[in-house]
Amino acid sequence: MTLLIIGLLIFFGAHSLSIVALPLRDRMRARLGEGPWKAIYAVISLLGLILIVNGYVDARAAPQLLYSTPGWTRHLMAVLMLPVFPLLFASSLPGRIRSAVGHPMLCATVLWSAAHLLGNTTLADALLFGSFLLWALLDWWSLTRRSPRALRMAPPSRWNDLIAVVGGLGVYLLFVFWAHLALIGVAPFTG
Repeated sequence: MTLLIIGLLIFFGAHSLSIVALPLRDRMRARLGEGPWKAIYAVISLLGLILIVNGYVDARAAPQLLYSTPGWTRHLMAVLMLPVFPLLFASSLPGRIRSAVGHPMLCATVLWSAAHLLGNTTLADALLFGSFLLWALLDWWSLTRRSPRALRMAPPSRWNDLIAVVGGLGVYLLFVFWAHLALIGVAPFTG
């Protein structure tokens, strides 16, 4: 469990600079330059992610049950997950979805983590998915208090929303029927 917690602290420490210390983040980026800043940020984030994955795998070997949920929550989890991948696509595709949601990647993170808290009931699950949920909500809130930054996105197109929905649902189906088991070791709709 220690490895999981250290990984979460490293990963969210890097991802929370804009929330808690935006001037410091901006000074560091200006001093280092855009390329080196992104490289350091990526290495720290990757290190945190590796520790999270290894810590979570270790914690799953000896799970500590926190709560149980009724069987119907699996269906609710599947429904909550439906918009996650389309929202992730929409975060880089300017269109009506992005305009309506404002921060589609954070919305996707909130839905993903909340859905997984419904279906995963151990201490490690609560730490992992609860951390992502809390971070996404804090970041979303902080975005209402800071100046928007220009983001790299695909060019505007009338097809962007269709691409986000069709592509996102395609990835959702790929995850449900193959990738989740292959990558995470759990089939979403079994057992």
